[in-house]
Amino acid sequence: MSSSPIDVALIGAGRIGVIHAGNVARHPAARLRVVVDPNRAAAERLAQRHGAQVGDDPFAAINDPSVRAMVICSPTNLHVEHITAAARAGKAIFCEKPIDLDLRRVDTCIDEVRKAGVPVFIGFNRRFDPSFRALHDQLRAGAIGRLEKVTIISRDPRPPPPSYAAVSGGIFRDMTIHDFDMARWLLGEEPTEVFASGSSLVDPEIGRAGDYDTAMVVLRTPSGKLAHIQNSRRAVYGYDQRIEVFGEKGMLQAGNRVATTVSRWDERGVVADKPLDFFLERYAEAYRLEIDHFFDAICSGRPPAPGARDGRQALVIADAALESAKSGRLVRIHADV
Repeated sequence: MSSSPIDVALIGAGRIGVIHAGNVARHPAARLRVVVDPNRAAAERLAQRHGAQVGDDPFAAINDPSVRAMVICSPTNLHVEHITAAARAGKAIFCEKPIDLDLRRVDTCIDEVRKAGVPVFIGFNRRFDPSFRALHDQLRAGAIGRLEKVTIISRDPRPPPPSYAAVSGGIFRDMTIHDFDMARWLLGEEPTEVFASGSSLVDPEIGRAGDYDTAMVVLRTPSGKLAHIQNSRRAVYGYDQRIEVFGEKGMLQAGNRVATTVSRWDERGVVADKPLDFFLERYAEAYRLEIDHFFDAICSGRPPAPGARDGRQALVIADAALESAKSGRLVRIHADV
């Protein structure tokens, strides 16, 4: 590891930017140098907390020769613009998912990244959850023999505002895209067929905005492996995040995170803590570990993963799932380019 820290510029001081800024600041190989956000007060608060500067222009930060890495937490519609500029400036890039909601723009962006030859990490943080990674590693080590089925349950505690649903790209591109990445990671081969169904059962306003708040998806790979994804925008008991993989020799499960493992047993029944409330708490350790992975990759020269291609493939599946839900038909997933 280099003796001089890697100077980092962070674009976006919203709730996920705050998480990433803290994890960058605590990493021994990194130094948060500048924070940029249109909300200058938010940028100033975050920069002051970590001893960084405040920038007014994201492109000035990108082109600052002292900055070696970018952490991009800007709105989705700006990701391609910021990734492309950072790639041309030769920076290592960490970007929140998705790369974009338009596959053509994603492909153009990936072409620029390939030309520049810079490392790009896309923030599918769930791969770094310790329990999910342990499940993945045991699966790859053959703990349950040949994999046959993957089941992913992902339910938010409460729905987003309809205004968010209208600009997010919809449940498949915004929420299920994490699960599509997990399914690819666990299946070990690309899904080639998808059947999806969606409903508006939680908030009628989400339906009127043209989106779903409840969805089920089945993926199939060329070898016949199946993945079943269940999504809801409401779970009254907390943030529900579970995975099960089933194979010829058994099953592996990874369950919810809870505040404590204490439970009370008496004549009335058994009472235990609910799952943690939302993603910032549930995946706090995963966010820390993905930043660690990003800087370890920069220092070692190894490509970070998940990368830009992973971001593209998850979007391809999301687009196919939306087509399936709208048409009521099984949809073929187009091959990678």
